[in-house]
Amino acid sequence: MASKDCLFCKLVAGEIKTDKVLETTDVVAVKDINPVAETHIVIIPKVHIDSVLTIRASDSSDIIKMFEIAQKLVKDKKLDAFRLAFNGGRYQHVSHLHMHLLAGGSIKWNKL
Repeated sequence: MASKDCLFCKLVAGEIKTDKVLETTDVVAVKDINPVAETHIVIIPKVHIDSVLTIRASDSSDIIKMFEIAQKLVKDKKLDAFRLAFNGGRYQHVSHLHMHLLAGGSIKWNKL
């Protein structure tokens, strides 16, 4: 299910070009266009979920797949220190659930 006005739904549909890092049938990982760390990858489920506040039990498979992609990226990039972050409320700039994988250098939290 997609939302026609959602930036990330358009990205998933290929309507918006981006620098993809990894894609599966259920999840896409892209380089953040405004990185706040040396490594800043956004992991997005292809199904539209508004936010952490709207996750339902039926979304569990998509959430697990997001973490599996994060695990693969951490291993592939040989990251020895990293953070995974979800934003919510006024800190969530796109109303489509997504996870940030951050690593390297100093993280500019006020820009996330």
